[in-house]
Amino acid sequence: MSPQTADAPGDGDLPTAPGPSAAPGSARAKGPAHAARTPLDRATAHLDAPLAVVDLRAFDANAADLVRRSKGKPIRVASKSVRCRALLERVLAREGFAGIMSFTLAESLWLARSGFRDVLLAYPSADRAGLAELTADPELAAAVTVMADDPAQLDLIDAARPDGGRGRARVRVCLELDTSFRLLGGAVRVGARRSPLRTPDQLAALAREVVRRPGFELVGLMAYEGHLAGVGDDVAGKPVFSRTVRVMQAAARKELARRRWEAARAVRAVAPRLEFVNGGGTGSVQHTAAEAAVTEIAAGSGLYVPRLFDNFRSFSGRPAALFAQPVVRRPGPGVVTVLGGGYPASGAAGADRLPVPYLPAGLRYDPQEGPGEVQTPLLGPAADGLGIGDKVWFRHAKAGELCERFTALHLVDGDRVVDTVPTYRGEGRAFL
Repeated sequence: MSPQTADAPGDGDLPTAPGPSAAPGSARAKGPAHAARTPLDRATAHLDAPLAVVDLRAFDANAADLVRRSKGKPIRVASKSVRCRALLERVLAREGFAGIMSFTLAESLWLARSGFRDVLLAYPSADRAGLAELTADPELAAAVTVMADDPAQLDLIDAARPDGGRGRARVRVCLELDTSFRLLGGAVRVGARRSPLRTPDQLAALAREVVRRPGFELVGLMAYEGHLAGVGDDVAGKPVFSRTVRVMQAAARKELARRRWEAARAVRAVAPRLEFVNGGGTGSVQHTAAEAAVTEIAAGSGLYVPRLFDNFRSFSGRPAALFAQPVVRRPGPGVVTVLGGGYPASGAAGADRLPVPYLPAGLRYDPQEGPGEVQTPLLGPAADGLGIGDKVWFRHAKAGELCERFTALHLVDGDRVVDTVPTYRGEGRAFL
């Protein structure tokens, strides 16, 4: 489910995005009939597909919109949604952004050694080698904050310390609050299954355990509300579903705001010098920023605006990250075949996890084949305007997962490629 991408394109900018929740392969935007007339094709005429691009004007506009919605609270960039050091550096150089939210310990250590000084690991780690590296180096330990929701995770860190824990570096710890919305006495649960810590008392108990142990410092509290930040409330063609989502989210926001306030107060009673309370996500930035207990917002997907962010009423973004596949066959009238393109996103399997053909407008998947591992047939009148070697542009369903398919991102400004930068994969890094 998904935010609407309706900004009108300026001269040289990307055309308006396909509408939210269109059927896989459809594109509701009024784009050029022939892909060769788009700024993207002019910019990449010297490059062979497959390739991936990030439109810098769209990227920067999306960053500015996130800052506007955060209402003065700093935004911690979710690196899993970017997966490119050059673009992490670009957004962190902007006013309103501070710190990284990473997704594995190996990534966190790599980023810290690369010069990023405030890295919050969003998930607990069982990487013993990485924990040994972290605890052996006070400088690394000062730059990276680990996540915990169970005393056993602290045990694992202690067991990984070199020399039996002597000369131990102080490990910065953040606790995670379960944000799921529960109804009917818990019989119905809405939200991701993450932390087991749901109540202020449970958080306070683990906070006391962290504070009690030598070599640990409790510095933060995190609460990621995926059912608010990642579920669109304006799905085209599904008015009843959309209204149901809006009712659920309104109730869930009210319940979470109260519980997050109580949780932060309980943890601060144990650790008065708590540095931050993190919450949010691209789809809920403005709502989370309004909570007094929250001191910083997490967001990342809103920089690229993948297709899962096409169904939100509360904000508009512009597709910034796209990939192109070359036409390699013309099986008949109204159909072309491109190389590869079968890049499904993680999550519950469904049509909304597939990339969507974007430019030229009017292409759709063959329902008998869908996007394939090595070839993808595309149907529609626009196919007749494409020749062998022409590019078809796609939007991925998610943000950073696109970068696992490409070693480089070509940075586009208008109708020019102004730089080419490596993704994590391009730097030889595969963290998950």
